[in-house]
Amino acid sequence: MIIAAFPSKAFDNLTWIKNFKPAFRQTSHGTATANIFNWMLRQTSRLGTLAERYEHGIKLRRGMPRQNHADLLGPDRDAVAILARGDRGRIANLVPLRYERMLSNPFAFLRGAAAVMAQDLRHQPSAGINVQACGDCHLMNFGAFVTPEESILFDINDFDETLPGIDFTADLKRLAASVAVAALAEQFSRKRARATAAATINAYRTHVRALSKLSPIEIWHSRIELTREVKKIADRRLRKKLHAILTKAGDRLYEDDNFPHLVTGEQPRIANRPPLIFHLSKKEASAHRVNNLFAAYRACLSPERLHLVELYAMKDIAFKAVGIGSVGTFCAVGLFMSGDGMPLFLQIKEASESVLECLGCKFSGHPGLRVVEGQRTMQAASDMFLGWSQDEQSGRHFYVRELKNRRLGSISELIEADALTDYARLCGRTLGRAHARSADPAVLAGYMGKGDAFDDALASFAMMYADRTERDYNRLAKLRRGIAK
Repeated sequence: MIIAAFPSKAFDNLTWIKNFKPAFRQTSHGTATANIFNWMLRQTSRLGTLAERYEHGIKLRRGMPRQNHADLLGPDRDAVAILARGDRGRIANLVPLRYERMLSNPFAFLRGAAAVMAQDLRHQPSAGINVQACGDCHLMNFGAFVTPEESILFDINDFDETLPGIDFTADLKRLAASVAVAALAEQFSRKRARATAAATINAYRTHVRALSKLSPIEIWHSRIELTREVKKIADRRLRKKLHAILTKAGDRLYEDDNFPHLVTGEQPRIANRPPLIFHLSKKEASAHRVNNLFAAYRACLSPERLHLVELYAMKDIAFKAVGIGSVGTFCAVGLFMSGDGMPLFLQIKEASESVLECLGCKFSGHPGLRVVEGQRTMQAASDMFLGWSQDEQSGRHFYVRELKNRRLGSISELIEADALTDYARLCGRTLGRAHARSADPAVLAGYMGKGDAFDDALASFAMMYADRTERDYNRLAKLRRGIAK
């Protein structure tokens, strides 16, 4: 085979590209898109046999030992100031809701502080293996999805901060930190919290190792199916919870106040459920030009997708306050109905620069396209309605997706079921599958190795970051109490 004929040269090319990378970004042609760069790295790193690619991972490990990831490096920055910079451009009357949600507990703070952690990740060591990063990979950014084939998959469900060309450890460190923070917030002992973080990394590492033995096509089509995952869950109550999702997936939509509900009648509309879902005044809706945004979205669709969308007519639009970190950014839900009265909910959400761009990789294209490309790369079964839009008058950018994502429940519910470790391991395996679609799992496996050195190092980092998060949370709480007085 041609691929196996020049493996050593392939790795020489990989080294050359890495060395050339900074200069490439600074050429007179402007900032190179991270997409091109990540593609170049992937093409070279995947040449050679499995053994040769695994060995390359070992070589990278020698250059950056796994134990180096155990420390939390960098200065003690002002997290509150970083958060305040992120308030610019948000809907002003929703900013207090953002902080109210973040102050629920340290885990909620971490969820809303992706920009803060991105700044911290600038100072951490890099393994030298780039992936399409999720960018905000915490425990609650995973969910259950029903595919068109009626399979129920578990996958990442938030790509607002996704970016190609990012070291794989960035996502892993955020995931491990979220595990440690969630565990400590629910009164786990430090020993147990650390063990849970280590188990998460172990699940990622062992799954990537298994994927490294598959062909690229097999890796691309691999999925995390809940029907199979249920059998791996040790906790009986979590197994029962997952089984309920599998057997009553559709019914759960009506239990979630964060999902639009229909008010039936001559003119179907979305039910108001403030402060999560509510209608804008005619003046506000006109100012945001929501109808124009959905019209512009159609221009990005391929002919067959456009034909499908045109079989539905828009009936209503409502504003939606989403998540924690995104509260205050513009997000609306459009209700579309088929001729037979079947509903379709499309969410349009503002897209801006990824918080990970502070790590060096810049995406020079449409921010909505960045989100769409990232989701298509990382998700096993992506959304057929994915697209992007823009408001030419204001210069703002958006992405569109079908609103159907389901979460398994809150962290508190999982803790009450004593199932955090099982759930965290499931998230670890899922992230491993997602990363294997944009990086060579053999190189990843070679770097992480067979033992638990890598697991232990990231667990140490996670505990240190949990302590830093608690300090940041307390600072914000003290500040907001002062403002309230």
